Amino acid sequence: MKAILFTYFFVLITLFLQAQDQQLKIGLLKYKGGGDWYADPTALPNLARFCNAELNTNINPDPAIVEPNSIEIFNYPFVHITGHGNIIFSEEEASNLQLYMEAGGFIYIDDNYGLDQYIRREMKKVFPDKEFVELPDDHPIFHQKFNFEKGLPKIHEHDNKRPQGFGIFVEDKLVCFYTYESDISDGWEDPSVHNDPPEIRRMALEMGANIISYVFGN
Repeated sequence: MKAILFTYFFVLITLFLQAQDQQLKIGLLKYKGGGDWYADPTALPNLARFCNAELNTNINPDPAIVEPNSIEIFNYPFVHITGHGNIIFSEEEASNLQLYMEAGGFIYIDDNYGLDQYIRREMKKVFPDKEFVELPDDHPIFHQKFNFEKGLPKIHEHDNKRPQGFGIFVEDKLVCFYTYESDISDGWEDPSVHNDPPEIRRMALEMGANIISYVFGN
């Protein structure tokens, strides 16, 4: 059994390393449970274009749709999760996501409003012995190319709560970043979708670029 797991892990790492030689694509997680994983369809393309312009990255604007139990997820070192409703991971999916993050993959979760109770429940399946930890305002993710002195910015109003950024760590390495009461990815959408003021949309894109920069060390 251990030999099988080691072989599986080796294959995953190989796929992950091969992906580094290609144009980077961001993964978008297609999860089960009934929630709208496909929310904000223009968000990731716009973020990719912004990062390419501001950070000199080479991100393909078309995200890759990936499923939690697929080996293909290891081709994408950055995976995004969003939506408004229920999300369910099977035991196999939770195990695969844990392995993905332990192997060096990064998951960014943005509560589009209504995701919170479900994602917290499901991430306990992925890491039963870990909790989301709120990141302080001086965490490096808020201070990459763009400086956010007060931490996570507020993009959309939900329940009149302050925006919070939470993390899950593996051996002191941030492997999952979860933003709550901010709705960053809504701010990445085309201007006509939410009619956000230019300065709010710019702030959302800058925070998104900081996340990308933090993960890839730009």
